[in-house]
Amino acid sequence: MGFNRVLQKTLSSLELPVYIASGPSASVSDGGESSSCELQERIGDSIRDEIPRPSQNPGRQKHKSHDPARDLTIHVLEKFSLVTKFARDTSSQLFRESNSNGYGAVERKSSSYSLPDVPHKPSMDAEIALEEGPVPSDPLEFDKMTLVWGKPRQPPLGSEEWATFLDSEGRVMDSKALKKRIFYGGVEHTTRREVWPFLLGYHAYDSTYAEREYLKSSKKSEYETVRQQWQSISTEQAKRFTKFRERKGLIDKDVVRTDRALSFYDGDDNPNVNILRDILLTYSFYNFDLGYCQGMSDLLSPILFVMEDESESFWCFVALMERLGPNFNRDQNGMHSQLFALSKLVELLDCPLHNYFKQNDCLNYFFCFRWVLIQFKREFEYKKTMRLWEVLWTHYLSEHLHLYVCVAILKRYRKKIMGEHMDFDTLLKFINELSGHIDLDAILRDAEALCICAGENGAAHIPPGTPPSLPTENENALLYAQDDEVL
Repeated sequence: MGFNRVLQKTLSSLELPVYIASGPSASVSDGGESSSCELQERIGDSIRDEIPRPSQNPGRQKHKSHDPARDLTIHVLEKFSLVTKFARDTSSQLFRESNSNGYGAVERKSSSYSLPDVPHKPSMDAEIALEEGPVPSDPLEFDKMTLVWGKPRQPPLGSEEWATFLDSEGRVMDSKALKKRIFYGGVEHTTRREVWPFLLGYHAYDSTYAEREYLKSSKKSEYETVRQQWQSISTEQAKRFTKFRERKGLIDKDVVRTDRALSFYDGDDNPNVNILRDILLTYSFYNFDLGYCQGMSDLLSPILFVMEDESESFWCFVALMERLGPNFNRDQNGMHSQLFALSKLVELLDCPLHNYFKQNDCLNYFFCFRWVLIQFKREFEYKKTMRLWEVLWTHYLSEHLHLYVCVAILKRYRKKIMGEHMDFDTLLKFINELSGHIDLDAILRDAEALCICAGENGAAHIPPGTPPSLPTENENALLYAQDDEVL
């Protein structure tokens, strides 16, 4: 028994409570603790029980013997056969360091926010077909789990249906029902201009038509005031304003290479590109402490594309950055906390995959950095990105659904990752080359299933204060508490 305990501790350094949601209405069991791997075995059993199977002998009931010590020994030997003693010792040391400071495991030094370039023609290695390999099986029987809990997508919300959610004065009568509808279907493009400000938190769900018109007018005036601050800087002033020159130069470089393949931003002297630049410069003065970082233009581009109004786009972007702003902090704490939470979710939902990352010095999950930083903007086609964002913005199941999307993608490709024994550099290249090859509908179903599966235990693995995908639940209009003491 002592040998088994040592091996179990080596495989799972974090002891987790026994309970984990096994369905939408899972109960919590009390007493005792168990490892992530043991939890996954229990979840797998519950999934198998939920799936109807043809009875081979209706008159008999099979009884399956279970030897925990034997299962654990076999489980451990399978994992240890994949790595060398050196890799185990190194990863163990790294993980001990992470336990000592809480977030050390996800720290990989990076001097800037420079995003890896995505190849224009992804490699054939990134094809969806997964290669065979001697890899540990998925403890959750992932494909079957999706069939049990992941619901099919619905047609997008159209203008006529959107009108049924509003009363005679323009208030949203049932915001929860609206969010659920958008979660499963998204929004038609022609209706996004009306719906997105609600999802972003710029408009209050209980606001009227008249109140929204007044807000639009007052916010336009406020936007023009902030914009005038940088537009009034003379050439001589700019020579003595290093921070302004640096930010303007970075913005000028980024906007001319942001979504230029889209007709909305295509061509020389495109006015929409100029508006994109003006909004980003204005935001750098509105939130002077944060300023501008590479990646912000990726987040603003779809908003301007949908809203087609400079002032409204600016305030929707401000609402978005109220929660995604920590992604761009210089200390990278916002990113570190999300990647740390991601590592804990993978450990909870796929212990063999987590151990593989641990053994191959991938436990910092920096290969998912771009996914989290700009919300999968470069992983999907433009239209699909907007649909994904709508789903994330509803917060219907979780404000951290984007982390479950990360887990879902990794689990979809786990067999290829582990079968080809990818190290960090190879894995980073593979992840980048997945751009344009991910099935969004399938991943959303998988993420939903994983979120339900993890339940409250999953939420407990996300540290308090971890940046959500968008604003927290708040039926009131966004409060702009920042002071613009710029000049």
